[in-house]
Amino acid sequence: MIELPVTSSINPAAPARVKKPDWLRVKLPIGENYKHVRGLVDTHKLHTICESGNCPNMGECWGAGTATFMILGNVCTRSCGFCAVATGRPEPVDWDEPQRVAEAIHLMKVKHAVITSVDRDELKDGGAEIWHNTIRAVKTLNPDTTLETLIGDFKGNKPDIQRVIEAAPEVVSHNIETVECLTRKVRIQAKYWRSMEVIRTLKEGGMRTKSGIMLGLGETKEEVLQTLRDLRDNGCDVVTIGQYLQPTQKHLPVQRFVHPDEFAEYREAGYEMGLDYVESGPLVRSSYHSERHVFAGLGRLEWEKSRSAQ
Repeated sequence: MIELPVTSSINPAAPARVKKPDWLRVKLPIGENYKHVRGLVDTHKLHTICESGNCPNMGECWGAGTATFMILGNVCTRSCGFCAVATGRPEPVDWDEPQRVAEAIHLMKVKHAVITSVDRDELKDGGAEIWHNTIRAVKTLNPDTTLETLIGDFKGNKPDIQRVIEAAPEVVSHNIETVECLTRKVRIQAKYWRSMEVIRTLKEGGMRTKSGIMLGLGETKEEVLQTLRDLRDNGCDVVTIGQYLQPTQKHLPVQRFVHPDEFAEYREAGYEMGLDYVESGPLVRSSYHSERHVFAGLGRLEWEKSRSAQ
């Protein structure tokens, strides 16, 4: 069984080895669909967060013929303590990238696509124009495909956020990632309330909004519940909650592995608070089952049915 380091309670500087729980086992990527997606990504010289972020669901999603494309290169200007994406000086903007992404989605013949990006803080618009062009290109070539965009905070610059809104993807996601008190450690160049304001701006622009939280970084239950309330109060429709897994020894250590029962508690609490869709489980990631998050009321309807059946 694979082992991951966590901080020792005796000596915080010394990592202790703990076994990854059985509920965190993932399947290896195999099958013809996986090979097909792999080929398309390589042929079109595309980046995916599936690979750059070491996503545990890559085998399942690629095997189903879907992938989350990452635009604006694969080098990020930020250095978040949880993220496996490379940090450094990015290459110049590739203005042909939007069309290549649109063509790859067309070849994959997917009904729902997800696009994210690295942060490009060195660009005056944070990459907003490439975002706008990519959404437009995807929609032009794939008019029947629904689209989720997982964006950064654009440093809170509303005109840049508005460029995404103008392109009108079906869902716009911006991840809060962690609770307020851990934000400075986990998302070094980000701000908790700035991210909440991004979500509010998106909602006021008529978008269906989404955010994600990782657990196992040292947060308390009450802090998680407060984050869910803050997201609800700022207009968030969909929330994903998953277990943080340490990508490398250089990243933040896992403080604890959260049991599936606790994830179920957060799912229940989120619906009780009035959130429209709550996806909560150890292996849940931002784009996991994202095709279901497009439809308003679907998650709540399923939750209400499950409650009435009990």
